Amino acid sequence: MNVIAHLSDVHIDAGPRSAERTRAVMDYLNDLPHDLDLVLVTGDIADHGLPEEYERARELLASRHPVLVCPGNHDDRSAFRRHLLGGAAAPGPVNQAHHGAGFVVAACDSSVPGKDEGLLEDETLRWLEEVLGQAGERTALVAFHHPPTLLHVPFIDGIRQYGEQRLARLLDRHPQVAALLAGHAHTPAATTFAGRPLLVAPGVVSTLRLPWEHARGLVDLDQPPSLAFHVLDEGRLTTHYRNVGVA
Repeated sequence: MNVIAHLSDVHIDAGPRSAERTRAVMDYLNDLPHDLDLVLVTGDIADHGLPEEYERARELLASRHPVLVCPGNHDDRSAFRRHLLGGAAAPGPVNQAHHGAGFVVAACDSSVPGKDEGLLEDETLRWLEEVLGQAGERTALVAFHHPPTLLHVPFIDGIRQYGEQRLARLLDRHPQVAALLAGHAHTPAATTFAGRPLLVAPGVVSTLRLPWEHARGLVDLDQPPSLAFHVLDEGRLTTHYRNVGVA
């Protein structure tokens, strides 16, 4: 059995609020009595894509558990690489894979520089095909920031991941993919895409109200930060959601 913590949209900036909420989530995970197989963060690590935001995020996301991150539409690829990952700055997509005991997570860069909507570039799809091909029969999860299907939240649906037909065709060739994991929506959501579960992590920095809820405004800043736990057991996926209090 493998347990993966999934959080998203920490939006680290110069203020105290995003840092406090991210710290509360990471303290909760670091204080768990058992080791996690992975902590996955699906994008919008920085709020403005600034070097100092990534330096701060690197400290906040430090963990005794393995951590895997991918960019979102608020992120800057070069600054992400240099100041969060400690590599050389480069403008291409930031794609990373984590190979665990019996499973693999492919974290794809769905960001489009200068735009809020998402797209998996040809380079990313080639990389994903290779990672999944090498995974063999191991259970695989594919992660990215932008959901590739409608969530029935108009604001998010307008800036979702496009070109999704290419991803669907790729997934048809890889039946070992158990689920797709995303962020971006700032609300926990579960749907399907290409015959697989598509599980959207709640937002750490804020919660998005649904269309039938938001008479008081689109964004709810009072809800506590939340995360998902994905449990893999012989190819079967179970997900639990948790709220985390802020001290």
